[in-house]
Amino acid sequence: MIAAKHDHPTNAQKFTDNEPRAHWHDQAIWFVRSKRDKAAWTLPEWELLRERASQIKTHMLSNLAGYLEQFEAEATQRGAVVHWAKDAAEHNEIVLSLLQKHGVKKVVKSKSMLTEECHLNPFLERHGLEVVDTDLGEWIVQLLHEPPSHIVMPAIHIKREEVGELFHEHLGTEKGATDPPYLVNAARVELRQKFLGAEAGITGVNFAIAETGGFVVCTNEGNCDLGVSLPKLHIACMGMEKIIPRAADLSVFLRLLARSATGQPITTYSSHFHGPMEGGELHIVIVDNGRSKILGTPEFRRSLHCIRCGACMNTCPVYRRSGGHSYETTVPGPIGSILAPSRDPAQHSTLPFACSLCGSCSDVCPVKIDLHLQLLTWRKQIAALGLLPFDKRWGMWFAGKLFSHPRLYEFMGKVGRKLWPWLPRFMVYNGLNKWGKQRELPPMPKKSFRELYAERQRQKKS
Repeated sequence: MIAAKHDHPTNAQKFTDNEPRAHWHDQAIWFVRSKRDKAAWTLPEWELLRERASQIKTHMLSNLAGYLEQFEAEATQRGAVVHWAKDAAEHNEIVLSLLQKHGVKKVVKSKSMLTEECHLNPFLERHGLEVVDTDLGEWIVQLLHEPPSHIVMPAIHIKREEVGELFHEHLGTEKGATDPPYLVNAARVELRQKFLGAEAGITGVNFAIAETGGFVVCTNEGNCDLGVSLPKLHIACMGMEKIIPRAADLSVFLRLLARSATGQPITTYSSHFHGPMEGGELHIVIVDNGRSKILGTPEFRRSLHCIRCGACMNTCPVYRRSGGHSYETTVPGPIGSILAPSRDPAQHSTLPFACSLCGSCSDVCPVKIDLHLQLLTWRKQIAALGLLPFDKRWGMWFAGKLFSHPRLYEFMGKVGRKLWPWLPRFMVYNGLNKWGKQRELPPMPKKSFRELYAERQRQKKS
């Protein structure tokens, strides 16, 4: 069965058709970006930390096999059991077999983008297990039967009025309630019962330390700690790029992660795990799922530096105005527009073009990934693979001819100024350009620039 091709422009059009919501989403995301800037400015050594983090990741990827083996040996020595999964299907089967082996029927999860990537929740539910995401944002989108729209703020696209209606339907809260403390308290009461009844806890991994065999999970709600402290079975799922060499390296990333993600100095909880609890079991599932393929491509291997902070999404003008669901991939935004085509270029061929090439994503990335350059490289590869639609191929061919012939370019400029002064506005505001509504051009002047300039000079002389 061939998967349907994802079409970001069409999806984005649906989002931007609701102009008030698109504007609200843009402002909400930009507010988080502004907090990131203020947090970064408080550290004089911010750029040094970014450079150091990039160097650590580069070194790690160049020695990945050795560090993975070292992590497995150290984790095993501490009592954990390490499993290896080549893809999402194998990951899901490993997790299911562990749960079935222990007779588990109720599972609580803390936020894990890897399990979202592997579609673990629906897989387990098809096998009769109850799976509850305990991160509040994740739980909200789970109740709505939607995927997250952001990797750090999964429910950022949902207004509190909608959350109030959702909780009224599922939790019996007062109809029309929108007070955040009231709604959060109602969620806390409901989730507490899920924690108490859980038979296993599943977490992601933010950083796995090769030197110690331990790993760290960063949260703001403490749901990770509670979710794995009560059940005797803890399953941690991680992509193989989450390895860092030494415990000393952890301080670099912890100082960067929260500031880049939400503008906090550090996440409220940085939970360290070194082996299972007394009388319990800890299983760590290390997943490839296309990462080795990316590692083998010199153009894109730096995308594996990503620490999933979401800073590139918060600054991206395309993401802010089109919403995370328009990308139809687990990780949206600039970094997702690199990772998704790396797995399936045909299915995600429109994503590298969901970018203005402004470079802001590269500027804010805490591990200095050259995101906009990789997106430009992907555009070239999409064209080389013959995956460009006809209208884009024709437009690029015409532009190439025009820009490669100076005399033709000069002639067209003169003709355009005389015959088509309205052309720039038409190119932005037309039915074929799905982004026209989001572009702001000044009104057309009644006089040409030269006439206005000459008039201003005359006024100065007089």
